[in-house]
Amino acid sequence: MNAGDLVRSVKWMTSLRAVGSAQGLRSVRSAWRRHRVDAVGLPRQGAARARVPGVAQGADPEPGGGVVRFARSSLRVRVAAGGAVFCGWDGAVPEPSYALAGACPEADERAVLEPDTDGGWRVVSERVLVAVSRHGTVEVRTPGGVVLRRDLAPRWWEPAGAAAGGRWVQRSEVAADARFFGLGGRASGPRLRDGVYRLWNTDPGGAFGPGDDPLYITMPVQLVVADAGTHLVFHDNTWDGRVTLWEGEEGAGSGHDRPGRCETRMDGGPLRYWVMVGTPARVLHGWAALTGGAALPPAWALGYQHARWGFGSEREVRRVVSGYRERGLPLSAVHLDIDHYRGHRVFTVDRERFPDLPGLAAELKKEGVRLVSIVDPAVKAEPGLAEYDTGVAAGVFVTDARGREVRGEVWPGECVFPDFTDPKARAWWGGLYAERLAQGFSGVWHDMNEPVSFAAFGDPTLPRSARHALEGRGGDHREAHNVYGLGMARAGYEGLRELRPEERPFVFSRSGWAGMQRYGGTWSGDVATGWPGLRASLALVLGLGLCGVPYSGPDVGGFTGFPSPELYLRWFQLGAYLPLFRTHAAISAGRREPWEFGAEVLEHAGAALRERARLLPYFVTLAHLAQRTGAPYVRPVWWRSPEDRALRDCEDAFLLGDSLLVAPVLELGADQRAVRLPRGLWYDTATGRAHEGPGQILLDAPLSRVPVLARAGSVIPVAGADGEVELEVWAPAPGRTGGGVLIRDAGAGAGAGAEVVRFTTRSRGGVVTVEREGSREVGYRVRVRG
Repeated sequence: MNAGDLVRSVKWMTSLRAVGSAQGLRSVRSAWRRHRVDAVGLPRQGAARARVPGVAQGADPEPGGGVVRFARSSLRVRVAAGGAVFCGWDGAVPEPSYALAGACPEADERAVLEPDTDGGWRVVSERVLVAVSRHGTVEVRTPGGVVLRRDLAPRWWEPAGAAAGGRWVQRSEVAADARFFGLGGRASGPRLRDGVYRLWNTDPGGAFGPGDDPLYITMPVQLVVADAGTHLVFHDNTWDGRVTLWEGEEGAGSGHDRPGRCETRMDGGPLRYWVMVGTPARVLHGWAALTGGAALPPAWALGYQHARWGFGSEREVRRVVSGYRERGLPLSAVHLDIDHYRGHRVFTVDRERFPDLPGLAAELKKEGVRLVSIVDPAVKAEPGLAEYDTGVAAGVFVTDARGREVRGEVWPGECVFPDFTDPKARAWWGGLYAERLAQGFSGVWHDMNEPVSFAAFGDPTLPRSARHALEGRGGDHREAHNVYGLGMARAGYEGLRELRPEERPFVFSRSGWAGMQRYGGTWSGDVATGWPGLRASLALVLGLGLCGVPYSGPDVGGFTGFPSPELYLRWFQLGAYLPLFRTHAAISAGRREPWEFGAEVLEHAGAALRERARLLPYFVTLAHLAQRTGAPYVRPVWWRSPEDRALRDCEDAFLLGDSLLVAPVLELGADQRAVRLPRGLWYDTATGRAHEGPGQILLDAPLSRVPVLARAGSVIPVAGADGEVELEVWAPAPGRTGGGVLIRDAGAGAGAGAEVVRFTTRSRGGVVTVEREGSREVGYRVRVRG
């Protein structure tokens, strides 16, 4: 057991005390059982030989590039039509892949493999140049020849007697001024400092803060921002691994810069990766084209949602909903946690606490409030339980090396686990959501899907030797673990699409992997209550957005503790500007209704709720743009100015779309805060005062609000007093132009037919004009500010 395992074990045992000593004892047995299964099922670790590629022997051209042959390996380089670069060692090819949305993109027929200097080779294309040295170093350069990334020749450690495979390591260099972002959901981000980041989806147990790593969603996706340009690199490998980062240092004019460095180590699997270069917007667009556009949430899921583990009964749900209604507070959804199940068994209902769940759902829906259900993957191993019996008959549960069901300890007790890497298991699981729809639920949230099996020591998941289908290829949990949540999200999303094709599914998942945005979003997981947890909430949303997952948000107020009124309010104000706006708390934590924190908090939280409702047309527009372009709703402040080094280091503010800059309050007692502005003119939306960027300003941040600035020239669609969409226009600077986009939701369906309306603004002689693309008739009420 390493130090990380020890810390997690203490957290797990502490959290299980609330459940009872019996489950704690069962978690001890589960941990020993997992240990014994792995002792039998995993291959023995023997001597391994090291291997490097050796010297280049020649090359074979292919469409978009070619294969460079080395003495002891080979490297395939291919430039896709969109400019993305694929590199695969030892015969690795782009498919099969859990990350790719479909077939591998076509090759750029204009990209040519040709000899380079000193016995190397290079692939030349319009958007990128790839140079391969005679010893296997790969340089990704701009068309002008500036090096963005240098990947040194890899090294493999192979079991004796194996022809290929085994562990591998690849070291890389980037510019001295570069900053690293991404790697999935990291509480210490969004900028990733020097350190080791593990690639293994993990429930930290209890609650987490900025120092905890890894968390629920890890992805081998890095976004690197430097003066020379931005690039994204994705190692398409689902195995356990570690990424070690060292930021570079510039030599202060001496010319002795120390480059930024990265070391990627994987315990197995192919060494294959993609690189995309360009502006941040172009890179994320290319990433979305490769891995799929984000699922479009239904419009109601962009409103405020209330959850709690421990609602307990229909009566309590009605009490909470009535509390919002009586105080005139907008509410879109209520989420039911595991306590509404019968003995925590998934796809069941506790009829004593919820005697008429469909009736409750219908009643709330008439008031504009939807019900959302938690769904865990673990199925109680109980003969007579329909989900267990049908799963056994279909042969869809994970087994060990001897073909026996793998069992673990979860909330219902001893459980089995569907194999979501098996198409027939996904189809079976997706069909089970008919029960949730029949109960009146409008959406689902997937939990415990790292997957989790309670363990008193070691890793709280399935045995690494557990067998998985892996789409017919076969393999074990070492390869399947990180994509387990992704497969569950796919099963739920596709099942809901088939069961209710006229409505967009609402699925968000605690765990996932690259490409999970195709099926829905995520949330922070069990973030610890406290000011560090508040800061971590923003880091997670920003970092996940840069990995292609635009819809996410935290548990407002933190999951585990009792926030002070000030902390709760500041968290609430932050949540009002994030895609998923949801309060949530553990069964042992306090309530999260705004009126529970006093009259002042209620007043200011109500203002935040009303502002979120007013901005709903803007959020709908951002959701459609995220699906079409890959641009996250929440963007770092350097999004349009990646060359601004001061902005690259700014982590306490963000852009909401292209038009708003939000500066949340993340510190106790603060009533002012410094805000670093990107270039251009910005208006304080509270005072109307204009500020010119780039530069830093000091703004008031009373308890009633957080600073929000609007970009001059912006057109922001908002909900008017009568509920109709109107355009809030912030005056362009004299002699400059601006604009904006409106995408109205086309209804409950897929959203493909939504109309895109573009507007242009200009200021001449003190008069602001707004024009609709293709017409001088704007068609909407316009309110000019600034």
